[in-house]
Amino acid sequence: MKDLEKKISFKDVWPYLYTVFVAVILAFNYQLFIVENDFAPAGINGIATMIQYKCNFSIGYMTLLINVPLCIFSYFFIGKKFAKLSLVFCLTYSFVFLYLQKLGLEFMQYDAQGMDTIFPAILSGLISGYVYGACFRTNSSTGGTHIISKFISKKKPELNFFWVNFALNAVVAVISLFVYSSPLEEGGIGGLDYRPVCLCVTYCFVSTFVGNSIIKGTKLATKFTIITTHPAEIMEDITKNFRHSSTRIEALGSFSNDNKSVLLCVINRHQLVDFKNMLAKYDETFAFSETVNETYGNFKKIK
Repeated sequence: MKDLEKKISFKDVWPYLYTVFVAVILAFNYQLFIVENDFAPAGINGIATMIQYKCNFSIGYMTLLINVPLCIFSYFFIGKKFAKLSLVFCLTYSFVFLYLQKLGLEFMQYDAQGMDTIFPAILSGLISGYVYGACFRTNSSTGGTHIISKFISKKKPELNFFWVNFALNAVVAVISLFVYSSPLEEGGIGGLDYRPVCLCVTYCFVSTFVGNSIIKGTKLATKFTIITTHPAEIMEDITKNFRHSSTRIEALGSFSNDNKSVLLCVINRHQLVDFKNMLAKYDETFAFSETVNETYGNFKKIK
């Protein structure tokens, strides 16, 4: 029993708990902001939404029928952990959505009634983007086109995952034109209502933008490469005033043929101005900076 407890840690369980949490959020998102406003979101869930709209066949059942086989497929052709987490997400999402349908949340639903439907599309896109980003950061997915895109990207690494996913979602947007739109007649001129397509594209854009931002991370920082003849003083300054460490590398200047020291240091963005002012105090010092998308490690003791 003790050996089992050692093998199963919170670190191992956390991805599954977090996956269940974001799946519940997505189920609420669909029930409260999407199904009542007659537009298809991205991916397989968008197809399921259109089927529910036309045939009254629940999104919950449809996503189960599609995603369970895809998760089994991903277990053998993509990755076991990815497949397990994706299956947990899809099962949780489907069952929670089915429960919410029976629960009756009409008083909480955002029904734009055909007016300003751009707002529920933006709001639902923001929420879905968070869910998509959270899933990818835990090596999971929401199923559907995300599994298909990941498989295609694995087989064809030269194809960008997000462009593949965008292409698949574009197909859903085109289909939604014929599912939701009805002919318009203004001044005797017929036409199609492209509003559902615009809402689908808006949803895809917002959710992809937010998802990408989460995947890239929020720990933006600045990396400095400093070439100097005052390495000891600068290193002490960095440690004392900025509460960061630095790495020293000995180098040789190709023009002057003099010995130099190269310091590498990563600082927080709000320290950028103070860091530049500190470097300005030292002569024979040259530095350049680069943006770091994310940092790993413990930086609690900052200025």
